[in-house]
Amino acid sequence: MKNTVYTSITEKKARGEKLLAVLIDPDSMSDTALLAHTCTISNKAGVDLILVGGSLITNGFFEECVAIIKEHTSIPVLLFPGSVMQVSSKADGILLLSLISGRNADLLIGKHVIAAPHIKKSGIEVIPTGYMLIDGGRSTSVSYMSNTLPIPADKPAIAATTALAGELLGLQCIYMDAGSGADNPIPPTIIEAVSKQVNVPVFVGGGMKHPDHIRQACLAGADVVVVGNAFEKNPELIAELKRATSSSQSGV
Repeated sequence: MKNTVYTSITEKKARGEKLLAVLIDPDSMSDTALLAHTCTISNKAGVDLILVGGSLITNGFFEECVAIIKEHTSIPVLLFPGSVMQVSSKADGILLLSLISGRNADLLIGKHVIAAPHIKKSGIEVIPTGYMLIDGGRSTSVSYMSNTLPIPADKPAIAATTALAGELLGLQCIYMDAGSGADNPIPPTIIEAVSKQVNVPVFVGGGMKHPDHIRQACLAGADVVVVGNAFEKNPELIAELKRATSSSQSGV
């Protein structure tokens, strides 16, 4: 399968560029006009990636959501699946998530067996990704739905060795997530420990509501910062968050 999106991410990482990804949850962004407006703002701001997915998709809007995004932007669209049902050939690729921070076998490999034929048939780019939940100060949907405990926010060594195990298993990215609606973003100590331990791109999301959160994550070693809830009520915030990402290039 093609690997153009992953190649672009790794090339930018090698140059010290920090990327901003906008996460769109079809359940929260079912207003088609607002979705199109968000795409327009993302284009103007220079957003690097758009992720689509959520813990639950209850409104049947998933396929249409991906189609609308592709219609209004040329930004690469990656699926961020919360279930095996969240596969679309309209996307550019999929972060094939293996929940390596938990001990739920279904989310390590079980659900992947069910999804694999559909993903192959879609023809989209597949990016095997080690998914790690980090405690963000409150119980989140992803923790509840996955039936797993997050890694404590004060245990950077556990996070770092978990990420290293994922890399040694051949996973091509590490995605650390405090969860949608987290009270706190992932601490810089966790991000720094993980980024120093692995060579693959590191995604960081959850709880980043302010530009300072973005800067701190980038300076600590995040290669891709992911924002979701922060912009849903105010898409204009995307431009400010992108500026925060750009100002953190190579530790500047």
